[in-house]
Amino acid sequence: MQNIKAGDCTIIVPAYNEEKRIKPFLESLSSFKGTIIFVCDGTDRTPDVIRNFSERISDKFPEIICLEYPERLGKGGGITAGILNSETQYVGFTDADGSTSESEMIRLFSYLSDYDCAIGSRWMKGSDVVVKQPFSRRVQSRLFNIAIRLILNIRFSDTQCGAKVFRRNALNDVLPDMKTKGFEYDAELLWRLTKKGYSIKEVPIVWENREDTSVGRADGAGMIIRLLKMRLGISP
Repeated sequence: MQNIKAGDCTIIVPAYNEEKRIKPFLESLSSFKGTIIFVCDGTDRTPDVIRNFSERISDKFPEIICLEYPERLGKGGGITAGILNSETQYVGFTDADGSTSESEMIRLFSYLSDYDCAIGSRWMKGSDVVVKQPFSRRVQSRLFNIAIRLILNIRFSDTQCGAKVFRRNALNDVLPDMKTKGFEYDAELLWRLTKKGYSIKEVPIVWENREDTSVGRADGAGMIIRLLKMRLGISP
C-alpha cells in the first residue's frame, strides 16, 4: 500500500448469522497484515468459527478481533461498534460474503494517501463484476441509487458496494452525527462526509456477487424511508 502501512489499517466485517459464509471469507485471507474486526450480533455459531480460525493462524496476522453482541445492531450499528473498537489511523469495512476480495480492500486503502475516503463502485467504467447480481437486484440497486441522489444530493454511482475505507479523523468528525443503523448507513455516511468537505474517491472495483443476500425489496423501501426521515430531521 503506497504510503499506507498495513499495521495502520483496520477492516471491519459486520457478521450477522454468517456461520455458513464466513469460513470461505476467512480462508481467502492471505495478504492483509492489519487488524480485522468481526462484529457478531446474531444467534448462530459465527463467533466460534472466527475464533477457531484465529487460533489456527495466530502467527500470520497481527490481530483478529471478534466482538459479540446479544442484540441486533443492524449493519450500520455493527460498523459503528467496530469503528469505536478500532485504534488505527485508517479504517474500512467490507461484507462478510467475500464479494470484495482482500486484494481490492488493500488497493482501496492505498488511495487514502491522497483522499479522506475511498469507495468501491460496481457501476463505474473499468469495474469488473465477475458474477453479476440477478436482474431484479440490479434494477433495485439502480432505483435505490436514484432515490439517494434525489434525497441526499450526492452523485456517487454506487453508494451500497460493501467496500469503503476512511481516514480516522474524517470518521471521528461525522460519527457523532450518524442517525441510521441499517443498510442505508453507507449513504448517510457519504452524505455527512460530503457536507463537511471531505474528499471521497470512487474507484472501479472487481466484485463478485454471492448468493443468500440478506437485503430484500422490503429492506430497500425501508432504507429509502429512513434516509428521507433522517434528511428531514425526523428520527429514523
